[in-house]
Amino acid sequence: MRSAIGCAALGLLLLIVAGTFDAEPLYVTGAALLLLGAGAAAWIGLGGVGAKLGREISVRSVIEDQPLQVKLSAKAGRLPLPPGWIDEPLLPEPVRLPAGRRQARVRIEVTFGRRGRRRLPPPALVLRDPFGLAQRVIAGPATDEILVLPKIYPVNLTAGGGDATPAHARASLLAAAETEIDGLRPWREGSPASRIHWQSFARGAGLMERKLISEADSRPLVVMDPRAPASPEALDAAVRAASSLAIHFARKTGCSLLMPGDRRASVIEHDLLSWPALHVRMALMDDAAGPSLAAAQNRRGLVIYVAARPVDRAPRGLGRTPGGCLVVVPGEIGGRRSMLEVAGCYGYVSGRASGAAAVAALEGAA
Repeated sequence: MRSAIGCAALGLLLLIVAGTFDAEPLYVTGAALLLLGAGAAAWIGLGGVGAKLGREISVRSVIEDQPLQVKLSAKAGRLPLPPGWIDEPLLPEPVRLPAGRRQARVRIEVTFGRRGRRRLPPPALVLRDPFGLAQRVIAGPATDEILVLPKIYPVNLTAGGGDATPAHARASLLAAAETEIDGLRPWREGSPASRIHWQSFARGAGLMERKLISEADSRPLVVMDPRAPASPEALDAAVRAASSLAIHFARKTGCSLLMPGDRRASVIEHDLLSWPALHVRMALMDDAAGPSLAAAQNRRGLVIYVAARPVDRAPRGLGRTPGGCLVVVPGEIGGRRSMLEVAGCYGYVSGRASGAAAVAALEGAA
């Protein structure tokens, strides 16, 4: 309001000078300046009394590049709204508001290109007269918080050497795991007849059934290692790759996900009921700690080690798993042939012993 008060004060001064020295031409100028300044201050001041600005956000969590709908509403008080604009930090420029309205609504869509927690500063309703003499700023609601989740990308098998095609390695892997015998045990009522070991029955040992490998142990295991990333973009790419691989295998017949700070891997079933909580953790993941690799050793299923830095082999203890081991890193490794591609990351066979199993699992379902 300083400009309006200064304009009115200047007009008043001219009126005093005109009355003192009987300078009639100054009366018109002084009166005009006084009315202009006082009128602008009264218009903006009274027009802003009771005015409110609200911001409504449709959801509190979105996936990367997914539109987020935001609604802004400006409501007048006792008098209609003076001219002005809404200053929303999410927009590249303010939204102008026409004068004389009792209510104004603005709908916008914004997207976020990177995962993590986003704090949205409060918007502001700025009321200003056309001459810029008086201005009043009405603060909007408090700071809002949005959680941006990693985007899920398709998993493409590149082992064939041609164009990338969808990878369905989990189907063949599970079929192999379910037929691997881990010993015999007495037959239990309700067990399928296909598991009965008829050779034992023929020798007079009674009904025995095949004891198969635990399904949880034979499922693919995705290990996320965010330590020492090459760049923040590389860490984001690794998180997207790990999330995409977990969803890809979980939708087949389930998988496990080992994250930093966990002593045991989290199981993700077909229904993906456990995934939302894990998705949030992936969105907030930093590079402070690595996974507990002891929980990933001696597994019979395929192990996918996702690193945020360029490595050519899995850590010691993962490279010789019976089900095979793949190393997924951001970008390509020169001189090596990738087996899969997902979210800008490429997967490579790690270790000679596990290479044949991993290749068979991937190529067998291509």
